[in-house]
Amino acid sequence: MAKYVLLDTETTGAGDNDRIIQLGFIVLDGKKVDVYNDMCSSEVPIGYGAMEVHGITPDMIEGKPECTQTAAFQALCDLNTSDNVLIIHNAPFDLGMLTKENFTSQMRLIDTLRCARHLFEDEEAHRLQYFRYRLGLYKIEKAEADALGIEVKAHDAIGDVLVLKLFLTELRKRLQERFEGVNPIDKMVELTQTPVFYTRPLKFGKYKGKTLTEIAETDKGYLTWMLGNMENLDEDMRYSISTVLKMAE
Repeated sequence: MAKYVLLDTETTGAGDNDRIIQLGFIVLDGKKVDVYNDMCSSEVPIGYGAMEVHGITPDMIEGKPECTQTAAFQALCDLNTSDNVLIIHNAPFDLGMLTKENFTSQMRLIDTLRCARHLFEDEEAHRLQYFRYRLGLYKIEKAEADALGIEVKAHDAIGDVLVLKLFLTELRKRLQERFEGVNPIDKMVELTQTPVFYTRPLKFGKYKGKTLTEIAETDKGYLTWMLGNMENLDEDMRYSISTVLKMAE
């Protein structure tokens, strides 16, 4: 029987050299639920911007083991088989951080961020904390946390995993409304592998308020410039820009 691993990390920052300083995940195994939540040390100093987000300060990880030496990391390695399912919101980021610890996932992957873009396409944002409020998950998270013995903290790894668990339930409901009769896990794995084509107007840049299709009609060069110069574009935006440019040829 498959186990479902809902995971989040907190890190020293979001750069190439940054590392994991907290690894948290929940394992759903039938009716059994296991919680793993470890702080870990890093030779890379925590950036102030990162501290602002997660509230982890250097003194909190002083003397802690490195990520690969934590019980959480060892348990994650034990779970790393193709029988199990790894569930992350914005998976490329956390998987990239885990790669720095020489961890390569063998599990089937569900990225709830990409699934949300497919299933909640009209929402103004798809961040986990956005859905925490948009769907009223904050109203029920305390009871869920108490049942699991989790202390809820904003942007804390295990706190975000708790919200992820509640959001996953809402995703499944939405999916079953859209795709009646399908296996929800299999469909979310499929959606994770399916790029999202953005049709909404951009929220940034010189063409803010314009769709990619509209921009391509007047300034294809700008879209080409975006691909070559904007390193923070996510995979779906890059896919959408590339698709629009091909259509405009």
